[in-house]
Amino acid sequence: MREFSVWAPSAQSLLIELNGERLPMRKRADKEGWWHLPGITPRAGDRYAFLIDGQGPLLPDPRSLSQPDGVHGASEVIATEEFTHCEHWHGKDLRGAVLYELHVGTFTPEGTFDAAIAKLDHLVTLGVDAVEVMPVAAFPGERGWGYDGVDLFAVHSAYGGPHAFNRFITAAHEAGIAVVLDVVYNHLGPAGNYLGMFGPYFTSRHETPWGQAVNLDDEGSGEVRAFIRDNARQWLETFRLDGLRLDAVHELRDDSQRHILCDLAADAAQVSHPVTLFAESDQNQPITVTPLESGGMGMQAQWADDIHHALHVFFSGETSGYYADFAAAEALAKTLTRVFLHDGGFSSFRNQNWGAPVDPSSPYYDGHAFVASLQNHDQVGNRAAGDRIHHTISPLAQRAAAALYLLSPFTPMLFMGEEWACSSPFAFFTDHDAQLGPLVSAGRREEFARMGWGDEVPDPQSVQTALDSRLDWEELTTPKHADMFAWYRELISLRHRYGCFASGDLSQTSLQMLTERALVYRRGECALVVNLELHPVSVPQLPAMRILAGADRGALFTGLAAPESVYVLCPQ
Repeated sequence: MREFSVWAPSAQSLLIELNGERLPMRKRADKEGWWHLPGITPRAGDRYAFLIDGQGPLLPDPRSLSQPDGVHGASEVIATEEFTHCEHWHGKDLRGAVLYELHVGTFTPEGTFDAAIAKLDHLVTLGVDAVEVMPVAAFPGERGWGYDGVDLFAVHSAYGGPHAFNRFITAAHEAGIAVVLDVVYNHLGPAGNYLGMFGPYFTSRHETPWGQAVNLDDEGSGEVRAFIRDNARQWLETFRLDGLRLDAVHELRDDSQRHILCDLAADAAQVSHPVTLFAESDQNQPITVTPLESGGMGMQAQWADDIHHALHVFFSGETSGYYADFAAAEALAKTLTRVFLHDGGFSSFRNQNWGAPVDPSSPYYDGHAFVASLQNHDQVGNRAAGDRIHHTISPLAQRAAAALYLLSPFTPMLFMGEEWACSSPFAFFTDHDAQLGPLVSAGRREEFARMGWGDEVPDPQSVQTALDSRLDWEELTTPKHADMFAWYRELISLRHRYGCFASGDLSQTSLQMLTERALVYRRGECALVVNLELHPVSVPQLPAMRILAGADRGALFTGLAAPESVYVLCPQ
């Protein structure tokens, strides 16, 4: 920070309270709407806040890097030049890499970045290429998922703040692991959201599920867009992250000639190290991962929820709500070869046609442009009790499901604890104040009561709900959990060692249903055979192949899949 400055275009006067002393700020002549404090250089540790027009509360800096006393308190100056970096880390392309999504607050008993550093050896042993960290922007209270962040440049103090995040990134890079951060630009949380008091950060031109949209195309949107772009550059350049996961980009309501995603993609291309932008999109549109120069949005990858839904339904049998369209076994075949089930056809859940087809021969993207998962924070945490799929399916079914997506042409992503079939759920939890907290608890109960699950909903405001969601690392010492961990480790190793499994070529990928519970998944010259039936199943038209993993490992596959078995195969 070179000087204290803030954008407040409608303010008539502006004071800064700096270390307890109130000083008048001046309008900048070179930047319309901006105020600054000339003659005083910010120092690390300075505490400051703003007072607009002499009225209202003291407000934290919208671009604060640290909120040590919470989102309602004063901001703290951070000396980012003191950050350390791994000198031999030069980044990597994360398309096709094995991702690992984690929530800092529940990944370890301590719930901090420094504690997470001690678990990096586990991730190295597992073989993951990158961690995807759920949002760390400062949010109300001590505990939460982070999607109600309000200080987008700050790092949540309960996790250790910005210096701890820097230490974690450096340690991960030294261990050979890339770091991706989940960022939320489509809305801010309801508590501590003071942006609207500074300027037109929101607009009534568009409505979102959270209320007024972030102002990307209305009066004053130029500075709001710069706010978002500068935030992304901070994470990528100052913190030297390897990528960003952009939350719910379909709620970035932007009718500008150039969509904000295109701006972010262009900015990312200017970063000195490789950067991967992952979009969470509900639209099922390949244009999201089409390059800018070819008329697309320029994202390198997008989450593919249809793949998750098809896996979930096939292995769990659950067909309620949005899972209904995935009830037929053909849904698994389509998603594991062509990504989207809804690719222009009718979606009964949305009651309209949805999406567009993925071209397997496209020169603009391949399978690596789509993120596939069996579990993620949304699909686990947004269930009534936060239960995981392996809490209700057999270990064999989990092993089969894991093989299907980890050896797929997509970019696979595990959710923390999945790799050892952890016992802990991942429930929705918050730490709001006495006014907002009860409303959140009641709303959660009412939402699931309408679905008949009202008695199963843990209170999100209860500390115990968050504690119950923490991983129990002692489980790894028990045979059941250790065996599952060994299976995941073996699958990831096979993906890294065999080009047929690492390939993103969709044209060399096919899936044949042999029965309702048995299939063969072809990946170039390699194959995966799954038989969940209680009887043997013949697998026709496979050449002589060696069993890499699963039943009868090391032997030649006879063409007959034993009951309840999984085989990973390659040519002799």
